[in-house]
Amino acid sequence: MLPGLMQDRPLAIIDILRFAATAHATQEVVSKNVDEPIWRSDYAGTMRRVAQAANMLAGLGLNSGDRISSLAWNTHRHFELFYAAPGMGLVLHTANPRLPDDHLVYTINHAASRVLLIDRNMVEIVERIKDQLTTVEKIVTLTDSARTPAGYEGYEDLIAAQPDSFAWPSFDENTAAFLCYTSGTTGDPKGV
Repeated sequence: MLPGLMQDRPLAIIDILRFAATAHATQEVVSKNVDEPIWRSDYAGTMRRVAQAANMLAGLGLNSGDRISSLAWNTHRHFELFYAAPGMGLVLHTANPRLPDDHLVYTINHAASRVLLIDRNMVEIVERIKDQLTTVEKIVTLTDSARTPAGYEGYEDLIAAQPDSFAWPSFDENTAAFLCYTSGTTGDPKGV
């Protein structure tokens, strides 16, 4: 028998990034964004941006258990949401941009998402469906101010004014963190 016990602590998603920001603070993080130059940071800088994103989401009136949807590709801003949202107890619904409009509307409404965060190249889709989104209170484009489309708020502008630290709450490790939907081949998409 081996001496000692396994770590007795909740397996919180934010702790993955907190560990990386501490143990590998200067390790480079690289992202290729939609129609933007390559973005470079490190885990310490990424942790600060995740805290700013969490503060921004809290400033929008979101609380533990609320749902948000993203309509985005794999960029550093989307990565930040993958830690900020569950780190503060929100559920992140990663909406599938390849779904037909009616299924996309169904999933966002069924998820009861209060905020929709989108890549700039998703604006055309959102313009077609936004009037049908019954629970969405705000739409944010995951872009900088120079590329934020007219009539939308830009993510970089919203997080820029936020503190780069956040009082991460403790909650049960079984708290919902993410919500995905099936493609709806036999009816409406199903949340999983």
